[in-house]
Amino acid sequence: MSRVITMIPVRMASTRLPNKPLLDVNGKTVLQRVYENVKKCIPGDIVIAAGDQVLVDEAQKFGAKAILTDPKLPSGTDRIAAALKEIDPEGTKYDIVVNFQGDGLNVNPEVNLSLIEMVEKTDCDIATCGMIFKNEKEINDPSMVKIIMGLEKGQNEGRCLYFTRAAAPFIRDFNKCENHDFYHHIGIYVYKASALKKFVSLPVGVLEQREALEQLRALENGMTIRAKIVDNIKLIQDAPADINTQEEYEEALKLIA
Repeated sequence: MSRVITMIPVRMASTRLPNKPLLDVNGKTVLQRVYENVKKCIPGDIVIAAGDQVLVDEAQKFGAKAILTDPKLPSGTDRIAAALKEIDPEGTKYDIVVNFQGDGLNVNPEVNLSLIEMVEKTDCDIATCGMIFKNEKEINDPSMVKIIMGLEKGQNEGRCLYFTRAAAPFIRDFNKCENHDFYHHIGIYVYKASALKKFVSLPVGVLEQREALEQLRALENGMTIRAKIVDNIKLIQDAPADINTQEEYEEALKLIA
């Protein structure tokens, strides 16, 4: 059985919603709710990779282990890698690392179980997930990232060939193409521990810079990413999956008990 650790990257700095991790959602902070959801579902150790001492202090209040990381780290991926290196400097304790975002208080952690299984089954470097786009407006929205995968109709898992903000892949002849689906990338990641270590050691890639998508760094360097197409990632359907704005926070207050 694989040795799994779930890392929750979190920091206070947020341009759209200041102090987001410590916002109270009906008696518990966002950070506590995320941690408790993960603990109910994903086996193995759980560690909060915190960019601020106040978040380490908050984690200790509800009994979570937290590691203070450099607040200047450029991404959540770098943050979890830094925390993992402190916990396991030799890189021998864990086989698989789950990256669970610290603001995903309504993301169902069960999604990660199938991604852990995918890493174990296929030995891919990174596992992620996506959903089928429902309308053309979303397909043409550059903020909605697309996964390029060669799936036959009815398949729900495969190797990721590319990620893009463009409306892709192009369909030249609908009559000769059975599968017309476009896949929306959901930024949930599970890594082989060795792959995470390699990924953060690599320089920023040309395509990564061009599209502003860090997962392209892995593809540019020959790493394998596989994705599972899922129907749903939420615990409560009407509530936002994560909190990024004041409006989403107010929605969460109404719907999350």
